[in-house]
Amino acid sequence: MNVQTPQDLDLTACEREPIHIPGSIQPHGILLAVRLSDMSLSYVSANAACVFGCDAASLLERPFREVLPDFAGELEAELADSPVDGSRFIRTFRMEVAGAVRSYDAVLSRSGDHAVLELEEVPPGAVASLDTLYPVLRRSVEQLQGASTVDTLCRLAAEDVRRLTGFDRVLIYRFDPQWNGTVTAEDRNENLPSYLDLRFPASDIPAQARELYRRNRLRIISDANYTPVPIQSHDPAPLDLSDSVLRSVSPVHLEYMRNMGTLASMSISILRDGALWGLISCHSKEPKRIPLQVRNACDFLTQIFSLQLEARGSTELAEDRVRLGAVQAKLLAHMAAEESFIDGLVKHPDDLMLLAGAQGAAVVSGNHCWCLGQTPGEEGVKALFAWLSEHHQEDVFATDHLAGAFPEAEGYVDRASGLLSISISKMHASYVLWFRPEVVQTVKWGGDPNKPVSEEAGVKRLHPRRSFETWKEIVRGHSLPWDQSEIEAVKELRNTVVGIVLRRAEELASLTDELRRSNKELEAFSHSVSHDLRAPFRHIVGYSELLKKQEASSLSEKGRRYVDTIIDSAYTAGTLVDNLLNFSQMGRTALKPRHLDLMPMVEEIRQRLLMEIGERRVEWQVADLPEVFADPAMIRLVFENLMSNAVKYTRPRSVAHIEIGSCRDGHETVFFVRDNGVGFDMRYVNKLFGVFQRLHRIEEFEGTGIGLANVRRIVERHGGRSWAEGALDQGATFYVSLPNPEGAA
Repeated sequence: MNVQTPQDLDLTACEREPIHIPGSIQPHGILLAVRLSDMSLSYVSANAACVFGCDAASLLERPFREVLPDFAGELEAELADSPVDGSRFIRTFRMEVAGAVRSYDAVLSRSGDHAVLELEEVPPGAVASLDTLYPVLRRSVEQLQGASTVDTLCRLAAEDVRRLTGFDRVLIYRFDPQWNGTVTAEDRNENLPSYLDLRFPASDIPAQARELYRRNRLRIISDANYTPVPIQSHDPAPLDLSDSVLRSVSPVHLEYMRNMGTLASMSISILRDGALWGLISCHSKEPKRIPLQVRNACDFLTQIFSLQLEARGSTELAEDRVRLGAVQAKLLAHMAAEESFIDGLVKHPDDLMLLAGAQGAAVVSGNHCWCLGQTPGEEGVKALFAWLSEHHQEDVFATDHLAGAFPEAEGYVDRASGLLSISISKMHASYVLWFRPEVVQTVKWGGDPNKPVSEEAGVKRLHPRRSFETWKEIVRGHSLPWDQSEIEAVKELRNTVVGIVLRRAEELASLTDELRRSNKELEAFSHSVSHDLRAPFRHIVGYSELLKKQEASSLSEKGRRYVDTIIDSAYTAGTLVDNLLNFSQMGRTALKPRHLDLMPMVEEIRQRLLMEIGERRVEWQVADLPEVFADPAMIRLVFENLMSNAVKYTRPRSVAHIEIGSCRDGHETVFFVRDNGVGFDMRYVNKLFGVFQRLHRIEEFEGTGIGLANVRRIVERHGGRSWAEGALDQGATFYVSLPNPEGAA
């Protein structure tokens, strides 16, 4: 047997109910709808027969002037005066009905191409005008203007509306972001129980009902047991009663009222910045008619209350903005004082967390993560960072229930139930995140918020709940919500940081362009100079050797020594020029990488060096070297330089030890050449790979100071690194790394 649960039912049926076109009105007034094109009646409520002494259907299509001749001119003037927006009270007038004179309040509204006139009978002894209500209104307005807090405002509004209307209970009902409502203030007598601090689910007031509350600020139900009065018309389209004061309400809502123990109600909308903030909800245990004039007074008072509420909220927001603006200014000063804006944030965690009222914060950029205060672990922050990068790429993201969107957060709700984040770079996916811990709350609902299901005529349907006894729920996994000022403050911080990043990026781009241009000019200059100098130095060497050979007999010993010095110096200068030319070509020559076995190359270099060192004792230890993906000619130059340097700087040793090896490290392979030579002072390690930089005198060790600069340039062009370690008279080790070939483990 299939059991139908509430989840199987159409839970959106209430939300889809067309409550704006009920086809009927409440019985305490009559409705006449006038077609504007010809000013004839096209809709009439059935109870009009009691007023006009004829069948309501007989009034249809008759000119309005025939039905209410004394009021026709006034109605036309009202329509011509200005467009009708919402409902507008016109005046109270008297008519003779069934031999008796009765008073009616006339209210005009607009519905498409119709003017809707509603005549509501004035109850006996009702207040005749706003003049009578003025003293009460003036006192209420003065009290509202003097209220210092929102709570006081709400309490005074509840008291004032109950004083004006005489309802048994008046509630101030505020909506949260999910449209659940909470009673924040109350004034009542003993006829009805207290609902103060109780919460009611969003389903109690569906979306289309909330839209009607926003559009039509006041609604009255005089008797929950009323019998609806149908609207008659020859037009098959129902009349839209969104702005009507007599509009009939949903049977489900009437059942809700009866279950609540209230047979009369009135609701007045509280709007803030044009949006529905809440309701003033009035209840009576017995049926109760509130005259239109009193309702208008309550509507006026509620608008004053809304203005005061907006003013208090704006004042609080302005104060928060000033306070957080001072914190933001401090952070800006910190960022300006540091080399990196990130340092300005992470070195001042208290200010960073204070900006958002958070207990923890994190800054994530690339592979770097800084955790400050109470946060998830670094791995948790990085997982959250990856989730944000993929699913929430908006500039600002805020939630007070992180686990609801990111289930992995269940593991650290004590530190991060709430998240507020800003994206500070789209290009490199960088974020600043703020965290708030869980705040366990006990929510008191006005009855079980789950609507009960019952079967009627074999069909299951949802009913409004029958009990409004306090129903408690423990809410976990939520933090305190982020308020508007905090969200605005971090958004301003983001704009500031993005401005800094963009400005520095522009500066770096400008510097990069300038450096690239300068490098090209320098390389061109070096290439030109070195190329042009080669011939003169060769001429110097050549002619000096000719002079020494042909004129040797006529030269003195000192003269021959001078000629030898000229030859040696010119030869050295020529070698330097050749090396400089090679160095300049390193940045100009296109790479031609391929898979390369290093072992034969290293062995060939070693054999050539053995021929040059003569009788010296050199012990070589060469490990198996892995394959690389590189330009063969350039990599040969790297190993030639490193190995020849090892041979050169071990010259003072009776036995030289030279070791060549490698190791894999992540995505790169590191090669090293180690020797037991003279070494160097690590204080000067940064000079080793510079052009023309030497740590030993040329009289001790020959060389031009360009070899290691070539090594660095070649390795960097391959995407690798170069560095060295050593100690004076204890040898040195030179390292170069190259990216692993694709597929290498």
